[in-house]
Amino acid sequence: NPDLNKKKIEQRLREYLGVTHILWLNNGIVGDDTDGHIDDLTRFVDQHTVITMVEEDESDENHQPLWENLQRLEKMQTQDGKPLKIVEIPMPDPVFFQNERLPASYANFHVGNETVLLPAFNQENDLKAEEILQNCFPSREIICIDSTDLLWGLGSFHCLTQQEPT
Repeated sequence: NPDLNKKKIEQRLREYLGVTHILWLNNGIVGDDTDGHIDDLTRFVDQHTVITMVEEDESDENHQPLWENLQRLEKMQTQDGKPLKIVEIPMPDPVFFQNERLPASYANFHVGNETVLLPAFNQENDLKAEEILQNCFPSREIICIDSTDLLWGLGSFHCLTQQEPT
């Protein structure tokens, strides 16, 4: 939508979706060919709670943009004026294909009726992400699936489903 400024985008979102409050984050993760798809960064898990990706390694190029997004989230409120509850999930270690960093992120999960499909990358943080999401979705089974090959297409489960209702 290159012809729309932020104000016009917000106006259309309010009109088409019936929302009154719009939350904006900044830059996305390295390797994201869309300049910041939200499903690699931050996701609502209930009306007041978001999970957000964080990179603890200050030398990693994802550290700064994810830290900036976390700072923004900490100042945001829900539509009913309550502060967001923020749950941090550590980023997986970088995943590369043909010397290009791919957008590996645990935030690209898909929520089904009784399950959550969680991208996994055969790394230590897979278990941390699984535990965190199990706490966020206690009534659903968290199913970790190696998504390394899916990343070659620059996405994972949430991208694949294209937000079809379950």
